[in-house]
Amino acid sequence: MNDDTVDTAILTLVKARGAGKSISPAEVAQSLDAENWRGRLAAVKISAARLAQAGAVNILRKGKPVEPTDFKGVYRIALKS
Repeated sequence: MNDDTVDTAILTLVKARGAGKSISPAEVAQSLDAENWRGRLAAVKISAARLAQAGAVNILRKGKPVEPTDFKGVYRIALKS
């Protein structure tokens, strides 16, 4: 699976959710591979960080944007406002 596929999945899902709403990395991974979605989580995190650095999305922890190059733990992805 290439980077563009993961990027497209993130952007499609986050735009469908709408402004002010966020998606979980698991939602993205499941949309890419329903059976082996856990194996896709690392690719989702990398793509989310890349999209955040490009200014397309925000990475959220506890509802607040975090630095895309240095975050750990549970996170969500939202459209850049």
